[in-house]
Amino acid sequence: MSGGHGWDVRDERVLRFCRERHLATLTTLRADGTPHVVPVGVTLDPAAGLARVITSATSRKARHVAAAGPRGAAVAVCQVDGRRWLTIEGRAVVRTDPAAVAEAERRYAERYRTPRPNPERVVLEVHITRLLGTL
Repeated sequence: MSGGHGWDVRDERVLRFCRERHLATLTTLRADGTPHVVPVGVTLDPAAGLARVITSATSRKARHVAAAGPRGAAVAVCQVDGRRWLTIEGRAVVRTDPAAVAEAERRYAERYRTPRPNPERVVLEVHITRLLGTL
């Protein structure tokens, strides 16, 4: 096991942990600066340097991210399995285009299960800036 702040998104231990079925929590910030933490499924795209979360456009998490504007919102996604854990930090943006949503759904189906149909679905794309954890 290793820990700390120096994880690389292409490290095999990170990739393996992010292929296992673990739910995660996503932390966004409300307008008053307080944290909003909710359970999510998350997928990792190391080639693009992205983590993705699918959700409904009307969800609070999507609204918090959208309110941050084009620069994106600072977020954290954390997965825990016993003593092993990984936090993905980055800036999230809301993507609504069908190709981006379809790619996120495909990756979600690979890691978890086929998501239920949702015409209001969007994807939160987290541009990864730091990985913390013990794997």
